[in-house]
Amino acid sequence: MAGRLKQPTGRYGGRTAEERQAERRGRFLDAALQLFGDTPGFRATTVAALSEAAGLSTRQFYEEFRTLEDVLAALHLQVNDWAEESALAALADARDLPLPERATAIFRAYATNVTSDPRRIRITFVEVIGVSPRLEEQRLARRSRWVGFICAEAAVAVARGEAARRDYRIAATAFIGSVNGLLHDWNAGWLDATLDEVVEELVRQLLGILRPTEGTGRSG
Repeated sequence: MAGRLKQPTGRYGGRTAEERQAERRGRFLDAALQLFGDTPGFRATTVAALSEAAGLSTRQFYEEFRTLEDVLAALHLQVNDWAEESALAALADARDLPLPERATAIFRAYATNVTSDPRRIRITFVEVIGVSPRLEEQRLARRSRWVGFICAEAAVAVARGEAARRDYRIAATAFIGSVNGLLHDWNAGWLDATLDEVVEELVRQLLGILRPTEGTGRSG
């Protein structure tokens, strides 16, 4: 399709065109979470199948999206947004706690959100891989955003004298890779551990990165 079909305007059934559009879009994303995140997966799903699962028509699909890749891109961002919102909410509640408690609260919230639905993990760590340069760019951009999150918290820890003063970008990038790999393997059943044990290991790794080592000074 060269572009999406023209959207309807005005009120219908007591709802605005924008409200109806948001509801349709949500139904397509819910259906995509099921089909892309479970069976048959993104690559084996058709526009017709997705529309049927959403209880909508293919014409309505093209009013909202150009391609199935657009749906996967939107769903990938949504799943990441859910996880980020959980981590930020936990951080707000734990802001005044010492570093170990803060880190535990953040990663328990993140891990609980991501693993609450196995389909979310598949969308984030499996289905977006290798689809297109555009989705790879988006995936790496979201990873960079998580790296920025870790670096920002490292800066807070440095200011409080809880962490060594240094550039954390490389360490944070390596740590995010560890988070993704560990949660994926745990969810796939390749790791015999509880989620609490996984979170504890992630916190130990993060504290090992942040805490001053011998020969480094502490900030005042």
